[in-house]
Amino acid sequence: MAKYSKDLWNRDKDGSRKEQRSFLRYAIIATAGFLLFMLLKKDNLVNWVQAGFTLQRQHRQIELLQEENERLDQKIRMMKGNRDTLERYAREQFYFAEPGDDVYIIE
Repeated sequence: MAKYSKDLWNRDKDGSRKEQRSFLRYAIIATAGFLLFMLLKKDNLVNWVQAGFTLQRQHRQIELLQEENERLDQKIRMMKGNRDTLERYAREQFYFAEPGDDVYIIE
């Protein structure tokens, strides 16, 4: 095979395999042209692959944000239904206090 492909471009050595070697040369040139076209045009193969990775990353980010939204919705439902939970949240996050309470902020 190495000897056959080594002299592929020499037409004098085609002999009885003229059609096969001619087709092989054509296939190599067509493939090289196609690859150059796909890599050099504006909307090339590299951009397609990058876009695929970007889409995959964005889908994962959407999933994470949906999970966080569900967690926050659950927290809101819990605070709406339980006054003690809402008061504790207000005291911890916003340092609210009832009249007569002393507030100490330790960070």
